[in-house]
Amino acid sequence: MPKLGKKKKKDTRGMRLPNGFGSVTKLSGNRRRPYVAKITTGYEFNPETLKTKQVQKIVGWFETREDAISALAAYRATPYDIDKHNVTFEYVYEKWSSEYFKRITPSAARTITAAYRYCEPLYKQSFNRILPGHMKECILNANVGATTKSRMKSLFNLLFDYAVEHGYAAINHARNFKMTMLEEEKKKSKKERIPFSSEEIQKLWDNVDYGFTKMLLIALYTGWRPQEEAILKLSDIDLQNKTITGGLKTDAGKNRIVPIHPNILPLIQYYYDEARSLHSEYLFNDITSQTGKQMTYDKYRKRFIKVINALELNPLHRPHDTRHTFISRWKAQDLQLNEHILNLIVGHEENNVSEKVYTHRTTQELYDEMLNFYYKKVQLPK
Repeated sequence: MPKLGKKKKKDTRGMRLPNGFGSVTKLSGNRRRPYVAKITTGYEFNPETLKTKQVQKIVGWFETREDAISALAAYRATPYDIDKHNVTFEYVYEKWSSEYFKRITPSAARTITAAYRYCEPLYKQSFNRILPGHMKECILNANVGATTKSRMKSLFNLLFDYAVEHGYAAINHARNFKMTMLEEEKKKSKKERIPFSSEEIQKLWDNVDYGFTKMLLIALYTGWRPQEEAILKLSDIDLQNKTITGGLKTDAGKNRIVPIHPNILPLIQYYYDEARSLHSEYLFNDITSQTGKQMTYDKYRKRFIKVINALELNPLHRPHDTRHTFISRWKAQDLQLNEHILNLIVGHEENNVSEKVYTHRTTQELYDEMLNFYYKKVQLPK
């Protein structure tokens, strides 16, 4: 007579699993991950029915039976907190960023936030089921430049470091793959800067009321980096003394004073008045944006491209070309302007030791020098 005993659990193919190992069940319907792996965490007694039932927790959902069984085996080898393992990508990001952003500068936080926006396909994914292939696909499909793609990879590295440390993941999949093609893409994207021609600058003035053309002209007359200009606040603008204070990136670039050229003073006044009417603390705003009126670098870049295309300017222009134009024209021999003052305005580090020591240039000196700066053939609108 065969020995009686408890029946061993089977997966849907009839493959027997050891007692206490867990179970694998195939769900009905057309699902991308139809196999669910569960483990028993305890038992509940129902005093009404006088029956005891298993209390189970889901380890995960998988594409194949083999993947589900492997997940159970991994859990049995190194048990972990299943509740933590089932949290989503966006949950881990919120937990991590709430701590990490306290230790970095606002500008660094903005670059991370910008990269996170392109990770949307992963937001609702269970973090512990995100594999290198998912991250690679997310990076490669992002409609953004190589620099932001590299930041996405860095973000994945940081998130998985945090997830492993805090029990949200057992394996750091982000550190197990590289995106070598991004470095090649970044090299290709480093094209030569293309300064705006005099004819192009005149065309901007001729169409000053189109879209964000005023924003481009302000950049051409101030030398701000695009990301610096995009986040200028009303508190940075001193209309009485005709100056703007701001800057990012380097010690020489931060909190620098940029005189407002007379040509663009009406444009600054326009955005200033508009911001006040919108009750915004930022100089540049866009009430048509679906992601908030505040300007970001990504929004700045899109509006820059829109102006370039609409006015049929050189399609190879990039946002940083306005700064390059300002610097190259200042250095042009026929302008005869002070290069040390240029370095103060654009935030370049001084190589001249005596100029490093002599840092108390007055605002008036900066403004007087700015008055000598001009663009040829420019006719201002009446």
